[in-house]
Amino acid sequence: QVELVESGGGLVQAGGSLRLTCTASRSLISIEIMAWYRQAPGKQREVVAFMESGGSTNYGDSVKGRFTISRDNTKNTVYLQMNSLKAEDTAVYYCNSVVRERRGLRNDWGQGTQVTVSS
Repeated sequence: QVELVESGGGLVQAGGSLRLTCTASRSLISIEIMAWYRQAPGKQREVVAFMESGGSTNYGDSVKGRFTISRDNTKNTVYLQMNSLKAEDTAVYYCNSVVRERRGLRNDWGQGTQVTVSS
């Protein structure tokens, strides 16, 4: 099991920035995918950004050009830099890891961190 601990959420005005941090309990090199998801009240959880073990990244259409996912392998940490925040970015943000095991792919989740953007 991968334990994931998020931090960095909070309240910010529209147009502002926040950086979320997710620290994993094991080396990122052993993790297939690290991702950020979010879930707003009354909505389904959606993928925000993800990074594969080789370093390639992908973003949800609503955050392209504003959010950046990055990692520091020496700290087992993934970051989500969020710029030009909008009210619609308000959600609980979750860190996710995907590990390949003998039985298949295993997903683990962090506890979530609240991001609130005031308009």
